[in-house]
Amino acid sequence: MTDLGKSTVGETLEDVLEGLGEREEVYGEALKRVIAWQIETARKGAGLSKSEIANRLGTSRSQVDRILDPTNVAVSLASLERAARAVGKRLRIEIVDP
Repeated sequence: MTDLGKSTVGETLEDVLEGLGEREEVYGEALKRVIAWQIETARKGAGLSKSEIANRLGTSRSQVDRILDPTNVAVSLASLERAARAVGKRLRIEIVDP
């Protein structure tokens, strides 16, 4: 386990995060940030307002804001999939070798 008082020279960021027990949390948040950014970019590219997305999803504008909040990792995959479809995209999730 990495101790913050010890030198981490030569370690990767992944090693440091693993040592601190924060790797999965950081990966989850980074993944959510990327997905939220992609949906937001697609929304703007399609010229859609958040209110229009809310109407397409049959939900509130505040719910759309929660889906697009890059720090909110509590959004379900189903909500992300519906939001992606609302902007004309499809959510694809893969499991790959490390």
